[in-house]
Amino acid sequence: MPNPYLPLWEYIPDGEPRVFGDRVYIYGSQDCAGSHKFCDTKLKVWSASVDDLNNWKCHGDIFHTYEDEDHPSDTDWTTQNNELFAPDVVEKDGKYYLYAYIKETKGCVAVADRPEGPFKLLSQYKYQKPEDRKEDYCDNGIFIDPGVLVDDDGRVYIYCGFLKSFAAELNADNMYEVIDSTYVDDIIPKEEPFKFFEACSPRKIGDTYYLIYSNTVCSQLVYATSKSPLGPFKYQGIIIDSGADYPGGNNHGSIMKIKDQWYIFYHRMTNGSIFSRRGCVEPITILPDGTIPQVEPTSLGFEKSLSPYHPVPADIACILKNDCFITEKDTFTRVVTNIKNGAVIGYKYFDFGEDFSSKTMKFAAKIQSMGSYAKVKIMLDDDVNGEEIGYFEVTNDGNSIVRTRVKSVTGRHALYFVAEDCCSGEFAYMFKDRQLFELQEFVFMK
Repeated sequence: MPNPYLPLWEYIPDGEPRVFGDRVYIYGSQDCAGSHKFCDTKLKVWSASVDDLNNWKCHGDIFHTYEDEDHPSDTDWTTQNNELFAPDVVEKDGKYYLYAYIKETKGCVAVADRPEGPFKLLSQYKYQKPEDRKEDYCDNGIFIDPGVLVDDDGRVYIYCGFLKSFAAELNADNMYEVIDSTYVDDIIPKEEPFKFFEACSPRKIGDTYYLIYSNTVCSQLVYATSKSPLGPFKYQGIIIDSGADYPGGNNHGSIMKIKDQWYIFYHRMTNGSIFSRRGCVEPITILPDGTIPQVEPTSLGFEKSLSPYHPVPADIACILKNDCFITEKDTFTRVVTNIKNGAVIGYKYFDFGEDFSSKTMKFAAKIQSMGSYAKVKIMLDDDVNGEEIGYFEVTNDGNSIVRTRVKSVTGRHALYFVAEDCCSGEFAYMFKDRQLFELQEFVFMK
């Protein structure tokens, strides 16, 4: 599956990937298209076979803080204003433990017999605070956006925080009691170069502890390492920046090894807001010295390359510049909208195949004109210095399909559409911010 790797109507940000048995599970928040707030009052889980990452299965809702038409609330002290944020799930002694932040209330720990749930609240709805701490520990016991690590020796650690980071060891016998004298303030400092913001996610690789988190740039997922679960940690660098040439917002995710390949799971913004986020994934490399080179956001997901000869939904774009963005019109229709003069829509990467006899090939796009005249350049490899292989025109007749011929292309390339408003003359300045068209899908044809 390309990015987003789940169905295009699904909004699962803050993804925590976990491999249990022969399946990879994604635990995340639940956003809604066009929402005015983060997250919903329910959590949902998807999974895929480690042998088939292009076929994801929805297991449905796993936990609720407010009743809906199909499920009662799993907590008796919450309302529809107590949304669930950024969960994590770990396995311990054959049980699966869910950790989540409930807005405006104390932290949540639930348990299930299976990784897909359903999860039931443990006897304590909030973490038991250690006797040697006051109520101010871990944001007054909220444990915002918790990430949990079950170490090789069976000991359990929790990491959390917003604007300030925290860590502690949990009692492995009950999984919710903070052990006295294990609490650490600022496990990741706020100062340079760490710049902690939120989204703690711990992993252990060999004898090294990794803490993935979001820094104050917000759209960047970075990491730090240590030889001890409670630090001190050394800052290492950026893994991915989802706001690079794309509408920015927060970011939250983690790394996971699936068979022989490591991946970074993260999310991107849609609907012209920071509240409608969809999950994405990129392969990463962990070098022999333990470092992770930064990777770029792409449209690939779990694919090696995309085919330009099958209809391509416009909303898998990984580059959106100069104010254009993805929006959902209905369950079946998502477009790139707000396309103005100078807008750039980009995709990485397409495999156009080997050489063939024709010098040209056909291109078609499904668009919605906004009553404007525009020229859209079709570029390879770069939106400024790349090769222009053709263009299509947008007119004011409300046309939904545009067609053109372009230069025949071979090999693997990034693809860009660069929009130019055709309005010229002394009154052109009056139209500099007008929308030109919306892009729904496109295809190349040999």
